[in-house]
Amino acid sequence: MKKKDIYITKYSGESAIFDSDKIRNSLKYSRASQPEIDQIIKIVESKLYEGISTQKIYRIVHDQLKKIDRPNAGRYNLKKGILELGPTGFPFEVFIGELLNRQGYKVEVGVKLQGDCVQHEVDVVAEKDNEHFMIECKYHSSFSTKCNVKIPLYIQSRFLDIEKQWIKQSGQNNKFRQGWVVNNTRFTTDAIQYGNCVGLKLLSWDYPKNESLKELVGIYGLYPITCLSTLKTREKLQLLDKSIVLCKQLCKNPGVLKEIGVKPNREKNILEDASALCTSRL
Repeated sequence: MKKKDIYITKYSGESAIFDSDKIRNSLKYSRASQPEIDQIIKIVESKLYEGISTQKIYRIVHDQLKKIDRPNAGRYNLKKGILELGPTGFPFEVFIGELLNRQGYKVEVGVKLQGDCVQHEVDVVAEKDNEHFMIECKYHSSFSTKCNVKIPLYIQSRFLDIEKQWIKQSGQNNKFRQGWVVNNTRFTTDAIQYGNCVGLKLLSWDYPKNESLKELVGIYGLYPITCLSTLKTREKLQLLDKSIVLCKQLCKNPGVLKEIGVKPNREKNILEDASALCTSRL
């Protein structure tokens, strides 16, 4: 006998039929084993009710995964971890700068560049193979907030103003190559359409396919410290205030845990989890 469909409530408020395959795929990406996945799915299905929110389902999955394998719970927590890189958005810029650095770019965060008309403060400037890229980071604290077409329109106009000024400089004609928009949630369809039309590079949680933010983080093992379930919210904020954004930074500076008051008995677990999340898929 076929099970009755259960409707869940998404971040956007829309309803959708519960699909266990989406959880399976997320858990596979988090490196959970097949028996662990089957066990968690069974528990989730036993707790379902009509209208249950995706946030509630997420918490059930994350809590179960924490009991089985804390590092995998950290990987599963990536989406929420990136949302916690606030409230200023600057840690997100640092995060993106490190991600580009690992891909061979020379990176500067928070740069003032003179355009043809006005001066611009650019979130990240990246250089590779003697070409420059102007990168604007759009951070949102809620996953229901999407980056609409107004953002790439605005970024493209800034890029063109900076490019026009650079072209005037001797030997710089082709160096400023492209503007980028990096968003920690999602782009609307018209934002993607416009970006592709004018040649802006767009990067978000799930775009472009196979080269999205979540894919790149997994490939290079650049998980933010906000993914760690062993850290308290207060401790995460204290570490961000000290410019410790990534697990790899925490592993290189373990003494910072003592500075923020973490007891030795917890310090070991935190560093073990952080070290496990630094493992890349390369």
